[in-house]
Amino acid sequence: MRQNRLRPSPVRAAFGMRRKASPHAVDASRACRAGVRAVLLGAAILALAAADRGPARAGDLPTGAQSGLPVPRFVSLKPDRVNVRGGPTKDHEVTWVYTRAGLPVEITAEYENWRRIRDWEGAEGWVYHSLLSGKRTAFVARAKGADDLVVVRQDADPASAVKAQLEPGVVGTVKRCDGRWCRFVGDKFDGWIAQERLWGVYPNEKID
Repeated sequence: MRQNRLRPSPVRAAFGMRRKASPHAVDASRACRAGVRAVLLGAAILALAAADRGPARAGDLPTGAQSGLPVPRFVSLKPDRVNVRGGPTKDHEVTWVYTRAGLPVEITAEYENWRRIRDWEGAEGWVYHSLLSGKRTAFVARAKGADDLVVVRQDADPASAVKAQLEPGVVGTVKRCDGRWCRFVGDKFDGWIAQERLWGVYPNEKID
């Protein structure tokens, strides 16, 4: 294996982190979610729920009633174990558990100290706000119909020298994005990657 050719596990194996709760808990959570929808039909929640993908600039986004921050927005998981519940209280059943810190998720709604998150597969649930970090992370996304390695370059330029080649599923920290390229840092790599190849940043989003 060449030093600049990193071959971690594929996305699902690399994450290995979404563990479903028992079938009884899942069934209970579905009933709870139905109740939550009835309770949370306020105008603010409806506006947040309607948001799908954020535009390029934070100023164009609606803000969360609790945090005052843009919604939707990307964050990351803080601890190695994060319980995801069917609704925004500890009385709701745990529907699954994430078991890896640093994974990117998207906040799609806020309710008091709870945040509804969506992951890369579109699954949604509620987590307590203190389990989330504002640190921006992302993972290398698999291109549709392809399983190719993704190039990390020395500079934000397609003609720049290649520093590493990453498999889909590699997780790293997003240091900066200019709308087309992101500086992506992780274990044994630090360079620029095409922004469209990352899940955890929006198309055209700029991060300083």
